[in-house]
Amino acid sequence: MKTVDEINEKIKRGEAVVLTAEEVVKLAREASPEKIAEQVDVVTTGTFAPMCSSGAVINFGHTTPPMRMEKIELAGVEVYGGLAAVDGFLGATEESRADKSFGGAHIIEALIEGQDLYLKASAKGTDCYPRKEFEGYINKDMINDFFLFNPRNAYQNYAAATNSSDRTKYTYMGKLLPHFGNVTYSTSGELSPLLKDPQMMTIGLGTRIFLGGGTGYVVWPGTQFRNDVRVNQYGLPVGPARTLAVIGDARRMNSRYLRAAYFKNYGVTLFVGIGVPIPVLNEEVAYFVSRSNEEIETIIEDYGQPERPIIAATNYAWLREGWLELNGKKVKTSPLSSLPMAREISQLLKERIMAGSFILTSPVELFQEERALKQLKKRTSGKELKLEKPTCVDCGACVSVCAFDALSLVDGKFTYTAEKCTDCGECSDVCPLGVELPPNE
Repeated sequence: MKTVDEINEKIKRGEAVVLTAEEVVKLAREASPEKIAEQVDVVTTGTFAPMCSSGAVINFGHTTPPMRMEKIELAGVEVYGGLAAVDGFLGATEESRADKSFGGAHIIEALIEGQDLYLKASAKGTDCYPRKEFEGYINKDMINDFFLFNPRNAYQNYAAATNSSDRTKYTYMGKLLPHFGNVTYSTSGELSPLLKDPQMMTIGLGTRIFLGGGTGYVVWPGTQFRNDVRVNQYGLPVGPARTLAVIGDARRMNSRYLRAAYFKNYGVTLFVGIGVPIPVLNEEVAYFVSRSNEEIETIIEDYGQPERPIIAATNYAWLREGWLELNGKKVKTSPLSSLPMAREISQLLKERIMAGSFILTSPVELFQEERALKQLKKRTSGKELKLEKPTCVDCGACVSVCAFDALSLVDGKFTYTAEKCTDCGECSDVCPLGVELPPNE
């Protein structure tokens, strides 16, 4: 038995043994849970996947004279103004009226990058908030608060998806080809945070986590949290189960780990990077952090039917092979979550812990932080919102729709074979980030 305080003391002395989730799975091939509990202090996890239930709370600062901002837009995207006078909540999936492929996620990413965004606000005006209109440019350094608050992240074992119908389905699980043409999934398997502590013995209110490149905290069970799901022979949930509500200072985040995306005919979403450290307190924790992709099972749902029935079960080792047999048919599989990014997050969290810059927390309840307020000042000019040319995040959404095997994932890394490409455009059609491959000449 260990305690979090004991592990933290070892971290401070530079003596803690920290492994990534993949490293501890390899160790478990030779060592028992008892030995792992003795030898390992912390296991780091990682996931980088579309998480629609995300957003940011923004306090713009009071104008002069003050106003209660009721209708708010940032770069043409509506911000919910029903919180307080100058508080707003920007949902990641909120769409621009002018461009349905652009929305709240893009605004969050742009603010984190320090870009200037055009703010437009209106109000009816009251005795205490007489101002009725405000327009001007803002950025993250001009406002009082900008923090990520995501009601549902890090889903514990989300179901895979396929499509039995006779037409293509555009979903938040990507493009699903007709007649069981492909299978998509969105969990990082043995790296996934809540699959390393499926009973949440070490993760709770106040757990410090890696969030969007910075530091975040678990603030509540996430929406759609479930603990009544079936478990397999290894004690792991089969299908969607627990979730996390998380919070963190967006000013200190890195847009590498928070990426805006658009799924065709579905909408805008946000790729979120999360890593949770698991303190190896005892043998039971050691057992669960050691479970492999072969032991982690999930269900496959048929999005071709309105009820989305469960039609099969599989495990993450099979899903990562790129093919599986479904109803007697060999079907391509591809992830929406990025395995290379999940690995990067778990490794980065490991390095921060070993350097002593990331200390673990036992669950806590209260957050108290004093902040100096700023006053919003009007700007008459500013840089226009600039969208950089999108780059691939190795999510794999395009792989299973390529009929000519020009696209593939090798150990989770995206590869493109130009000689096999016919310029059919299927990959561009499905890419949630809008990446275009060079033409085959």
